[in-house]
Amino acid sequence: MTDYKKMSVYQIYPKSFQDSNGDGIGDINGIISRLPYIAELGVEYIWLTPIYISPGNDNGYDIADYYNIDPVYGTTDDFKNLLHETHKRGLKVMMDIVVNHTSTEHIWFKESSKSEDNPYRNFYIWKKNEGKLPNNWVSKFGGPVWTLDERTDSYYLHLYDVTQADLNWEYEPMRQEIYKMMRHWLDLGIDGFRLDVINLLSKDQNFPYDTLNTFTDDGRKYYTDGPKIHDYLKEMNKEVFSRYNNVITVGEMSSTSLEACIEYTKPESKELSMIFSFHHLKTDYKNKDKWELQKPDIMELKEYFTKWQNGMEKESGWSALFWCNHDQPRIVSRMGNETEYRYESAAMLATLLHMMQGTPYIYQGEEIGMLNAHFDKITDYEDVESLNAYKNMINAGKSEEEALKILRERSRDNSRTPVQWDNTENSGFSTGKPWIKMGKMADRINVEEDLKNEKSVFSYYKKLINMRKEYDIIRDGNFTILDADSEDTFIYTRETEREVLYVICNLTDKTLEIDKKITDSAAGGKCLITNTDIPCEKGMLKPYETSVWLLKK
Repeated sequence: MTDYKKMSVYQIYPKSFQDSNGDGIGDINGIISRLPYIAELGVEYIWLTPIYISPGNDNGYDIADYYNIDPVYGTTDDFKNLLHETHKRGLKVMMDIVVNHTSTEHIWFKESSKSEDNPYRNFYIWKKNEGKLPNNWVSKFGGPVWTLDERTDSYYLHLYDVTQADLNWEYEPMRQEIYKMMRHWLDLGIDGFRLDVINLLSKDQNFPYDTLNTFTDDGRKYYTDGPKIHDYLKEMNKEVFSRYNNVITVGEMSSTSLEACIEYTKPESKELSMIFSFHHLKTDYKNKDKWELQKPDIMELKEYFTKWQNGMEKESGWSALFWCNHDQPRIVSRMGNETEYRYESAAMLATLLHMMQGTPYIYQGEEIGMLNAHFDKITDYEDVESLNAYKNMINAGKSEEEALKILRERSRDNSRTPVQWDNTENSGFSTGKPWIKMGKMADRINVEEDLKNEKSVFSYYKKLINMRKEYDIIRDGNFTILDADSEDTFIYTRETEREVLYVICNLTDKTLEIDKKITDSAAGGKCLITNTDIPCEKGMLKPYETSVWLLKK
């Protein structure tokens, strides 16, 4: 049985992972060819972002057919082969599933939109046209959440893109169809689900207007962690997860709270194994707006980790630990140093996160320190959210140069450039033209280079992953921050009755002096990992230095 509290997960965005047939798009057979590499890293699970049939308006998160693999990625037989090859190597597979909405190309929506008495009408959320929008909620991608369908003169709800219609979770026949579909994939042999924006399923059925006073008064309070969400997840667990052995589930939580996430994940709730929360990745959002830049607020970051680490541990909740995914910029570009200290900052940021309580998720390319895309033209971008944001920024009076600068830091395409495998053409990703431009410094930052070098980001991640399996204190220890007032360092302990783990991180490119009491205490133990030759030398931290020390009591 896999102990998800000691394991690590590797996230694959198939479109950008490895192309096997030269069409410029990553595919299932490409993933199979790279399984030995993933196994070498030491993770237990791989998570695949959606590979179902989809028009691709939101890169697969707009599902048109829950039961079939999109031909661009391969066939069901290819997928069965992937499961076989993965399991053969002792790895397990987690599929991404989107059950808040479907594509408007889905047969359910096509039927639902035909007439008001269609059997599928109640699978979605419809409001009769009364001459104005049903309310003033704002879509996650900008604009209203309602679109008029003239066939029945009714509006349908879409919290995301206009082509992503929200399912009506109030309607039990729809819920049962979802559970049946999920059981289909578990019967095929998958080992878990990552559940996209799962805390948005339950909407306030009065659909009230919001104030729009601030950026977050956009309707989200009426559908986030909604009134029946725990009922739905308990039902999903009973109808699906509990019927299979050892299924791991992780729920992506949008604009959530600690209290809700404890409830989702504490064992007695019987809902989810763990959650993704994003608060720590919003500390560089000026005025909580993704499209307004500021440096990461380190004090806010520390407050978040302290609150969530202590809160989840105290109430037996469980979190996913992550810096990167297919929606986030690359962490070295965001909080580290892209040039002189790329290795040091990548290792430090990984240490800071991996020594906390939770299950680490490593996003493809993170383990070699890949960087943001640094595209310089709007035509380089593919992401629907980025293209919409660019239009909105231009309409709001920003110059093209200002808007592009923001996209270079914030666009989801920063993490969607193909994995850099070697320094051949297209970095070994494809023999054809990649679906999106290649990223920055692919000739120097690639898997082949990292595997050659003993001192590499890859080898550092591998050590961190193995440490979690070896030392129970990483799973069980309570969390105490030691430098709450410092914006330059992040130093904390994990502690059990018998041991103390010191985690020391320099967040800057400066040499820093640290509290002698901390270095004296840490130096009394064994150094488990560091990114420098002599850690904490003379009570000083070199730029982006990190080290972890284990002391027996």
